[in-house]
Amino acid sequence: MTGALGAEISDVDLSAPMDDDLFSAIKAVFLDYQVVFFPNQNLTTTQHRDFASRFGSLDIPVFVPPFDTPKVEGHPEIYQLIKEPADSSINIGGFWHADVTHRETPNLASIAYVREAPEFGGDTLFSNLYLAYETLSPGLQNMLRGMRAIHTSAMPYGGKTARSAALSRDHVKQTGEFDFEMDNVEEKLIETAHPVIRQHPDTGRLSLYVNRAFTSHFENWTPEESKPLLEFLWEHAERPEFTCRYRWRQGSVGIWDNRCVLHYALNDYYGQRRVLHRISVNEANRPTA
Repeated sequence: MTGALGAEISDVDLSAPMDDDLFSAIKAVFLDYQVVFFPNQNLTTTQHRDFASRFGSLDIPVFVPPFDTPKVEGHPEIYQLIKEPADSSINIGGFWHADVTHRETPNLASIAYVREAPEFGGDTLFSNLYLAYETLSPGLQNMLRGMRAIHTSAMPYGGKTARSAALSRDHVKQTGEFDFEMDNVEEKLIETAHPVIRQHPDTGRLSLYVNRAFTSHFENWTPEESKPLLEFLWEHAERPEFTCRYRWRQGSVGIWDNRCVLHYALNDYYGQRRVLHRISVNEANRPTA
């Protein structure tokens, strides 16, 4: 799709039975290009689930307002994103991020299926974190390879202060700034340390592994010390030459590798309706350097 990443496969019907050879070929394209799209599909929820399950165990999403959305009956693995014409205040995923990196084992990939598309707008941007790492100076690469960063659920889910500054678990508890609307906040507030440079378990390639949504600070650094370097790395990873942009249509299916890709959902279709079903696949093991 661009020189950085992305491929489109137009001659595969994902609703049809798929043998191991065809799936292996699709997976090879996925690993090579990081983001793969299949236009003009017509899937039932069961067919969507069955295709996603070929990549690994399926995540059962648990979100809080405003990130929780109407469930698909009988399919707890489907995260249903419905944008009504009058919706203007919430744009889920409207910034550069990787999904749920606050977990010990984040998502391996997500498989999105657009059931209803707007006439225009609603594109998604993707960025190649292999290139983000490979274009850093050798000196910075060497320094980052020995570092870990803290990823916390307080960043995306914890209110205005958590969005604008790095908050530790203790700080959130003390100040009461965490605004989950649920019974047990402690169970849902999660912090995990991951390597700043991770090795892909399938390709062996190294990639940058920090993102604006969840990475709060470097391990054994203060948030204030971490902020300048994190800002540099975030901006570096978002450079246009590392990205591709996809125009979703009704029936589009897209798969992205959450281990080495950032994504950004554009909110430029006010007054139109969109319905997207997303299934995420769990990583089997923790990220490693």
